[in-house]
Amino acid sequence: MAEQKNKRYPMTKAATAASLCAALLLAPAYAAQAAGEADHGHAETEQAAPGGESANEKEKIALTPEQIALAGIKSEAAAPAVLATSAQFPGEIKFNADRTAHVVPRMAGVVQGVSADLGQQVRKGDLLATLSSSALSELRSEWLAAAKRRDLAAQTHKRELRLWQEKVSAEQDYQAARTALQEAEIAVQNAEQKLRTVGAEPRSKDLGSLEIRAPFDGVVVEKHIALGEALPDNASIFTLSDLRTVWAEFVIAPKDLQDVRVGESASVSSAAFSGKAEGTVSYIGSLLGQQTRTATARVTLENPDMAWRPGLFVSVDVVTRKSDAAVAVAADAVQTVDNEPVVFVEVEGGFLVQPVKLGKASADRVEVLSGLAPGTRYAVENTFVLKSELGKAGAEHAH
Repeated sequence: MAEQKNKRYPMTKAATAASLCAALLLAPAYAAQAAGEADHGHAETEQAAPGGESANEKEKIALTPEQIALAGIKSEAAAPAVLATSAQFPGEIKFNADRTAHVVPRMAGVVQGVSADLGQQVRKGDLLATLSSSALSELRSEWLAAAKRRDLAAQTHKRELRLWQEKVSAEQDYQAARTALQEAEIAVQNAEQKLRTVGAEPRSKDLGSLEIRAPFDGVVVEKHIALGEALPDNASIFTLSDLRTVWAEFVIAPKDLQDVRVGESASVSSAAFSGKAEGTVSYIGSLLGQQTRTATARVTLENPDMAWRPGLFVSVDVVTRKSDAAVAVAADAVQTVDNEPVVFVEVEGGFLVQPVKLGKASADRVEVLSGLAPGTRYAVENTFVLKSELGKAGAEHAH
């Protein structure tokens, strides 16, 4: 493939330094090799290899095991692989809306105390703020009155039951007492339910004290409350989010929708740091935005270390298709020699330049259609050192 043939691998400063160091280490081997080949001239290199093999296939880089180790050259065996093709989308880290809550007082009142601060980590049930509410005072008074009536009804029921069993009073008096007790118990339950609906406990030393508590473990990401402030019952005073999971949201153009599916593997990375997270596409919008004409999608990420902060710009790589390769090698192992892709095959006493025909590629592996058999060991790391030494050897042959 033209793409693979023209592939160049840029060398970093560290790689350049390693190459120079390796050149010094490998120089003795090439000096001996060049001296031996000088007696035969250039006729042997110009002669075509048997079976139509190119001259590159016969080029050997002679190295001792010590030189290979010093140059940091590592090998592995060519093997079958599943190649995953991916598409990249720009995205942004967002709060997990399923684990984000807007905390409201549910009753009007005046702020008496604020216990939570912005950015604070809280646990479920932790006190966030305290309000004084006249409406809550009325509800608690209603509950107390109902509880008193229930206690009196229970005493009356107990007395009427005893008198009826002793045949002192009529059965209808006992039945009336039992009905009154049941009605009193219902009234208490109703008053309790009203209090629990607004998040208040029935029993409190201060009838009007409303305690606002965290609904789950999370971080206070928004705070809109101040001491002495009069709040309506629907005021959003805190926003709490569980940042142990976040969403990586991105948009998909219509032309890419057929390639991205819910459940596909995805990788999320950021230029802000070197971390990378793996996840799956958990949602793709059914509708296109009226302004952008794109569909919103997201990947749910585990975030135990809180490294993925909402608002962070990220890149989302989504696997779009997978294919099986009978033989595959590491993408970094492929170099270009004489405008042909090659790998360096491990042989006794060094490495042999082996031209290959490449097929499909993933982020880190590439299919080999011909030129390399499964199980063949090849150089996979620091192959630029071998290419550099090959170039030096070629220059020496030219002279």
